[in-house]
Amino acid sequence: MKHYKMMKKLLLVSILLLLIVGTVLAYSTTFSSNPIKSEKIKVVATFYPLAYLAEKIGGERVSVYTLIPYNVEVHNWQPSPSDIMTIENSDIIILNGAGLDWWFESEILPLINISGKIIVNTTEGLPLILHNNQYDPHTWLSPYMAKLQAEKILSALIKKDPLGEKYYKERFKEIESKLNEIDEKYLIELKNKKRDIIIVSHEAFGYLAERYGFKQIGIIGISAEEEPNPRLILEIIELMKKYNLTTLYFDPIYSDKYVKMIKNELENKLGINVNVLKIYLCLGPIDNKDYFEQLEENLESLKKGLVE
Repeated sequence: MKHYKMMKKLLLVSILLLLIVGTVLAYSTTFSSNPIKSEKIKVVATFYPLAYLAEKIGGERVSVYTLIPYNVEVHNWQPSPSDIMTIENSDIIILNGAGLDWWFESEILPLINISGKIIVNTTEGLPLILHNNQYDPHTWLSPYMAKLQAEKILSALIKKDPLGEKYYKERFKEIESKLNEIDEKYLIELKNKKRDIIIVSHEAFGYLAERYGFKQIGIIGISAEEEPNPRLILEIIELMKKYNLTTLYFDPIYSDKYVKMIKNELENKLGINVNVLKIYLCLGPIDNKDYFEQLEENLESLKKGLVE
C-alpha cells in the first residue's frame, strides 16, 4: 500500500501525458493481444473470473481484456499507463466491487472519460458478508454468487448491444446451467459432513462456508498480504488437536510456508498425520484447469476434509 501511494503521483503524471499525446495510440490498443475489431464490444474486466464470465456470455460479439495478470494478488495491484489507455478505449468496464478492486474506483475512474461507457459493479446489491467491518469480496468462489455476478454482466452486454440480446441470453443460459449444476453438487455432496471446520491459508472461502454449512479458519485473514499472528497459529494447532482436524488447505499461487509450519508441528511433535490439499482462489488458469474446473476441484478437496 505504501509503495502504491509513493508511486501514485508519478503514475498519474504519466497517465495524463499519455492521454494528451496518445489519442491515436488509444485506438490501436489491443485486447487479449489481438487487434480490436470495430464491430466488437470492447470489455475490460479487472481480473480473471469476471473476464471468463464475460467471454463465455459475450462470445464472438465481444473482445475482453483482463487488467490483472493471471494468478497475481488482486487487492493492491497497480495498473500501468498502457492499462489506462486500454480502459479509456473500452465500452464496458467490469469490476468485482466489495472493496476488492478499490484502486480502480478510487484512482482510475477519475482519470478517464466515462461518457458512453457502462461500468458494472458485479457485487452491488448482492448479499455480501460483513467481516471485521469490511465486506468479504471473494464472491466468485461461490458458484451461487458467481451466477448473480454473471447476471449483471449479461445485463450490461444487452444494454450496450441490444441487437445481441438473444445471442447473449442463449449463452448465459449455458453459464447459468453450469453454475447451478456445480452449486447443486456442493449442496448435495457436502450435506452429510463429519466435520464442519476447515483450516485455510487465506480466509477467502466465507461464501462457500455460509452457503454449504461449515466454518473456515484462516491462517491469514481476508487480505492475502496479511502476516499471520503467531498466537493464532498456536490456536489453530490446538484447535486441530481438539477437533481431530487432519487437513490443511492452501492456494498454489501463494506460499505454503505457514501451512507447512503447522503440518510439521502436528506431525513431528504429536504424531498426527496431516494432509495438505489445494483449494483454488480461481485467479487464473492453473494446473490445466479453468475457472469452472477449479470450482469443481475445490468441492472434491472440501469433501476430503469435511465428509470423508
